[in-house]
Amino acid sequence: MRLTLLYTGLLLCMGVALLGLTYLLVQNSLRQEQNEPLTIERSVPSAPPGGRVDSARSGAEMSSERVQGALTEARSTYRRETLGTLLTQGAIALGAVGAAGLGLGWLLADRALRPVHAITETARRVARGHDLTERIGYAGPRDDVKELADTFDTMLGRLAHAFDGQRRFVADASHELRTPLAINRTLVDVALRRPDAGEDVKRLGEALLTVNHRHERLIDGLLTLADGENAVADVRPLDLADVAAHVLDQAAAEAGARELSTDRELRPAPAEGDPVLVERLVQNLVENAIRHNRDGGELRVRTGARDGCAELTVANTGPVVPAYEIATIFEPFRRLGNHRVGSDRGSGLGLSIVRAIATAHGGSVAAKPRPGGGLTVRVRLPRAGDGQI
Repeated sequence: MRLTLLYTGLLLCMGVALLGLTYLLVQNSLRQEQNEPLTIERSVPSAPPGGRVDSARSGAEMSSERVQGALTEARSTYRRETLGTLLTQGAIALGAVGAAGLGLGWLLADRALRPVHAITETARRVARGHDLTERIGYAGPRDDVKELADTFDTMLGRLAHAFDGQRRFVADASHELRTPLAINRTLVDVALRRPDAGEDVKRLGEALLTVNHRHERLIDGLLTLADGENAVADVRPLDLADVAAHVLDQAAAEAGARELSTDRELRPAPAEGDPVLVERLVQNLVENAIRHNRDGGELRVRTGARDGCAELTVANTGPVVPAYEIATIFEPFRRLGNHRVGSDRGSGLGLSIVRAIATAHGGSVAAKPRPGGGLTVRVRLPRAGDGQI
């Protein structure tokens, strides 16, 4: 619309300038004609019988002056009417040309911006679906739009190559690290079961098993994070209420050990997605709410449908979370306060995995601190049948 108005405004400005120039030229031409002296040939009639020649000549002069005044007035009237007609008909013609220019400008602007719209739509699909293999493939003439489309395709290709390389590195490194950790766990178990193992050896073995288990969880989190950043392939109908109920039942023992009061309100929340990844999303939220809670605190889990989306809300009590740290808690290995990755509260990947899985499903995740301490995390996924995944 802005481009159409620009075209039409430019056309109208040029039309007004042309009409004004034509008006000035016609006005100047009529003014020159008006300034030309009128030449009226006068003839003195012969004196009537018994009349006087001076009287006849005087009457002829008066008649000539009246004729000249009438002609001057007629010429002025003609000039005014001509200029008025020129302005009226010119304005009507200019309005018609402006209306036609508006329509033609809309068609030209639509045709000129059609490739840009295609580029924008492709960028939106890539942003929604995280499918970096899609390309614009513009086959128009070699112009600025063609160069823009080709540059965008080249950028997508480089981004896809970079992301694939990063995911392959994380996956390969995690798989390679799983084997020695499994061997270490087996060796420590065998050493602890030996009859001649002393108390110092047992304490050392238990410490090694704890560290080994923490490393295994870290590697498992890296694998899940790498898988979650990929496009979702195994899409099935599911209900967040069922997934949340299953996860809460599994976490009941850990919540009971912390003497947490669990408040669940699980209303139907139909969605579509990978059941394994969605279960991991809910599990990470519940585990995070339990481990970063205070003894005897509260755990609240809500599910339901809202604004065309399936929604899951997990809230807990605990230490006060500064509002300025909310933006960083979803980044990998970022922890609140002075707790580092080596603490017993997790690997620092829980919320990062939640965000990766939610984004891969076309959803969103947001968190906000509670006034009395703790955190409220809300995940929204597209409802079943929306086709947004």
